[in-house]
Amino acid sequence: MTNITQKVRYWAAKFVKDEAGATSIEFVIVFPVFMLFFGMIYESGMVSARHVMLERGVDIAVRDVRIGVITDPTPDRLRARICEVALLIPNCDTQLKLDMVTRSLRDWTPIPTDVLCANRGDPAAPKVRYTNGGNNELVYLRVCARFDPVMPTTGLGKAIVENNSDSAAGGSFALIASSAFVVEPFRREEE
Repeated sequence: MTNITQKVRYWAAKFVKDEAGATSIEFVIVFPVFMLFFGMIYESGMVSARHVMLERGVDIAVRDVRIGVITDPTPDRLRARICEVALLIPNCDTQLKLDMVTRSLRDWTPIPTDVLCANRGDPAAPKVRYTNGGNNELVYLRVCARFDPVMPTTGLGKAIVENNSDSAAGGSFALIASSAFVVEPFRREEE
């Protein structure tokens, strides 16, 4: 029995003193954490870049309406202009919804707080609030775009999917950009 005990002690001491593979153990512990952080940084960078491009597209489209480049701003024309400028929006034609309402400058009524976004549960649902403004009217434009997370199973992407589990979102998240402008008085009223 003492011979077996001596052998066990010998192998245990040898195992404890052996440093081969120590780097691999550190790598196995640190690498997944590092990759999780990298994935979350990449996901948040993509969200930020897409939001900046959406804001830029809305600003340029509204500028084109204000200066008269887009003379009759229909939802299709505005969507096409926004999609032309905002290059980071995948499936822009189907994932972008416009909400355009007019308000009187003298008799203000609150703007609806609900935001119209693409309904992935019912893609044929044409929910659009669109009112083209007349001369000297304030027009408030809100644009909602739906995006899928780049990495939907880890980190920030997983949190986005879990927080948007209803059928309208379909595992996506919405980014909203808004702008307001006054229709210039040089425009002629439609007769």
